Amino acid sequence: MTPAYASQTYLLFGILAAILIFASTVGWVLKRRAGPVPSPVIVNLVSRINAWWVMMTLIAVAIVLGKGAFIALFALISLFALISLFALREFISLLPTRRGDYFSLLIAFYFVIPYQYFLIYADWYGMYSIFIPLYVFLLLPIAGLKQEDTKHFLERSAKIQWGLMVSVYCISYLPALVTLDLADFHGDKIWPAMWLIFVVQASDVLQYVCGKLFGKHKVAPVLSPSKTVEGLVGGILLASGIGVLMSWMTPFSHLQAAVIAFVACVFGFFGGLVMSAIKRDRGVKDWGQLIQGHGGMLDRIDSICFSAPIFFHMLRYWWT
Repeated sequence: MTPAYASQTYLLFGILAAILIFASTVGWVLKRRAGPVPSPVIVNLVSRINAWWVMMTLIAVAIVLGKGAFIALFALISLFALISLFALREFISLLPTRRGDYFSLLIAFYFVIPYQYFLIYADWYGMYSIFIPLYVFLLLPIAGLKQEDTKHFLERSAKIQWGLMVSVYCISYLPALVTLDLADFHGDKIWPAMWLIFVVQASDVLQYVCGKLFGKHKVAPVLSPSKTVEGLVGGILLASGIGVLMSWMTPFSHLQAAVIAFVACVFGFFGGLVMSAIKRDRGVKDWGQLIQGHGGMLDRIDSICFSAPIFFHMLRYWWT
């Protein structure tokens, strides 16, 4: 990272830290005014702000540790491999397993996760783009035959495949963004990945805020009762605006940034709905309690899981 790019990156995190300090102050004031028993909305807001501090710190540490392109990529890969590990654990824990699944799960956790991220570190696009959806798709059912347990074999195999696709394959496209050589872009390679995270996560938060302020009409009352049409429209449009303001982190023009941010946020929204449908099917509200105020890891990355591969391939096909 050159001194010029480093100073801009530090400035960006300084701005984000200032925003979070302001948000934390507002949350503290609201909590004090509410008295000894604050409303669930205020408690949820404060918890979300605290969780944002943790997530921003993790990303900042991964970037600061990277004093070169490959070291930065390794730091990001290590971070997201850990995220995938927690996410896959949550996914598998929520669904019933049998003794016949143990060998397949052993392969998934101790071979598939590290090897997928190794392929990204090696910048072997031809392999990491098909490793899980093709080779692992064939390998895991074969491994599942070891115990000769045929009860619900199809459902059990599909569950592990789904977990790997969502928790490992899709999320691994975030650090993979750092491997792209983008045309007419002279910024740090990590910026497009940061741009996507900020835009999609801002969309989630703004949908929540707009929904609380203006929401009247439910988008999907059964799948996600808290999501409203007003929150969806307001959150995506405002997040797209943020994408335009932060377009200097990407090779996009203002119009391109608006369109791509809109597409990423729409896929992120549907990602949240799909994961909510799975949770409703299992009769739970959250994937876990790993992050206070945000549920489990999957509750935070569900939107990014669906937007990251789309964003990666848009960049790869049109800007490389």
